[in-house]
Amino acid sequence: MKQFNEFSKAKQAYDEIPIPRELSDRVQAGIRQGRRAHRARKTQARRRWLSAAACFALLLAGLNLSPAFAKAAADVPVLGGLFRIMTVISYDASDGGINYVVSVPRLEAEGGMTETVNAVIREKVDQHMEKARQDWADYKDAFFATGGTEEEWGNREMDVIIDYSVTRQTDTQVSFVVTLAEGWVASYEERYYYNLDLSEDRAITLRDVLGEDWVRRCNDAISAEIAASVDEEGFTFFFTPEQGGFTTVDGTTSFYLREDGTPVVVFPKYAIAAGAAGWPEFEIPLA
Repeated sequence: MKQFNEFSKAKQAYDEIPIPRELSDRVQAGIRQGRRAHRARKTQARRRWLSAAACFALLLAGLNLSPAFAKAAADVPVLGGLFRIMTVISYDASDGGINYVVSVPRLEAEGGMTETVNAVIREKVDQHMEKARQDWADYKDAFFATGGTEEEWGNREMDVIIDYSVTRQTDTQVSFVVTLAEGWVASYEERYYYNLDLSEDRAITLRDVLGEDWVRRCNDAISAEIAASVDEEGFTFFFTPEQGGFTTVDGTTSFYLREDGTPVVVFPKYAIAAGAAGWPEFEIPLA
């Protein structure tokens, strides 16, 4: 824990991040309940990593692995063929009211695309950690500035989550998603989708999977599913195009590939629907 505190002090706060609004104790209780459930699901899978956590927590600041550690990590393959994904940092820890649930991936393969993806992941993880710590510091300042007491503050906690999942793997291709989230009086989540063809050292596109007519095929499938979501009273979580809802996919639209190669288009929470809809996903038929 000493090393973890030293790491915490070493992080520099970002400036000019808006101070989040306080919510009720009922919301706090719900968040704590959700946090406990999430951590319970993660504990078994990550227990084997806890012994190494203390040694490697300091690496999270820069994620620049030493040759010795990189070699050791390379002995833990997840995928075969031309590449593998490995968990280079994984731990559960708590410090100053913040609960960290961390699992950071790294892709091992030849080619410039691999280096680019790993660099992007490292940068996003660093930014996420800095933002989370600054959000928590800003909230703490606002809490006491508005009359909060030390006793009341003692019941408040924040989750910082970094995780990933592999959705498709073959000898030459991989599709995976990296999730960065905060859970406290406010919630914040970002997801980044990677679909790679390692044999050709490039990203896989929806055009690659669906053909030249990929835009129409996606639009038709998504529009049909949105239309089917309307209930008998005309209610749906999805916004109309005039309200900022779905209009069309394009080259920036996020997606992942299922194990059978079927593409699933994903939109961020609130992008085309109310928050209750979560992150809307739409399966696009291959045939």
